[in-house]
Amino acid sequence: MNTTAYTPKQLGQVLKGQRQSQQLTQKEAAGVVGLLPKTISRLELATETASINSLFRLLSALQLELVVRSKSQESPSTEW
Repeated sequence: MNTTAYTPKQLGQVLKGQRQSQQLTQKEAAGVVGLLPKTISRLELATETASINSLFRLLSALQLELVVRSKSQESPSTEW
C-alpha cells in the first residue's frame, strides 16, 4: 500500500482504513502496542492532542512505516 497524505485529516483516514482492512478494532490495535483505545481514536480523527510517539506506535501496530520525501512538482499545494 502506498498512499500520500497531505493533511493530518488525510493521515487519520489512512490509519483508520488500514486498521479496518486488518479487521482490528481500536481496542485491539491499541493493545498490540500498549496504547489506550482513545489514543487510536485521536490519531484517526487527527486531533492535535495525539503525540508523535503514539503515531509511531500505531504505525508499528498496523505494520506501516512513515516515509518523508521531497514534494514533486505535481503534488497539490496545501497550507497548514
